[in-house]
Amino acid sequence: MTPPGWLVVVDMQRVFGDPGSPWTTPRFEEVRPRIRRLVEAFDGCVVHTRFVAPQKPVGAWAEYYETFPFALQPPDAELYHLVDDPGEARVLDVTTFGKWGRDLAEIVGDGPLTVAGVATDCCVISTVLPAADTGVPLRVVTDACAGSTDDDHGRALRIMSLYEPIVRLTTTDEVLAGR
Repeated sequence: MTPPGWLVVVDMQRVFGDPGSPWTTPRFEEVRPRIRRLVEAFDGCVVHTRFVAPQKPVGAWAEYYETFPFALQPPDAELYHLVDDPGEARVLDVTTFGKWGRDLAEIVGDGPLTVAGVATDCCVISTVLPAADTGVPLRVVTDACAGSTDDDHGRALRIMSLYEPIVRLTTTDEVLAGR
């Protein structure tokens, strides 16, 4: 059974999975198999996002990249590669933490959206809340997301739970069981 709507896989990239990266997400490898299961289940209704650096940072982003100069690389740099082959799925490159915007909305329409990926406390929450504001129903797959720390992951999930019923927290098994 294919779950309804679209799966959005947020930023499953080398820069967040590499233990030596300043942006490493400690439970990255733990969530990968769950995300693979979800990708298979959503069969053709999957969008992968990639955080990439802008060509020339402006505003507060200039200071951000002064703090993290290693990341100021072109979108095809190895650190920005997805860790798993997206196959035929759409890949959306975005230079902001949040991935919700016109491009993603044009792909997924009114949803519903199921969201998984990293980091729960940065790019996931920054994607989920703006989509929720537009009225798109969302499920956040708690065990298929990883935060910069376990505590930050938990705090981000707690914040997103405050947006029920627009945002619902779920698990991989619940999604795959059709709940």
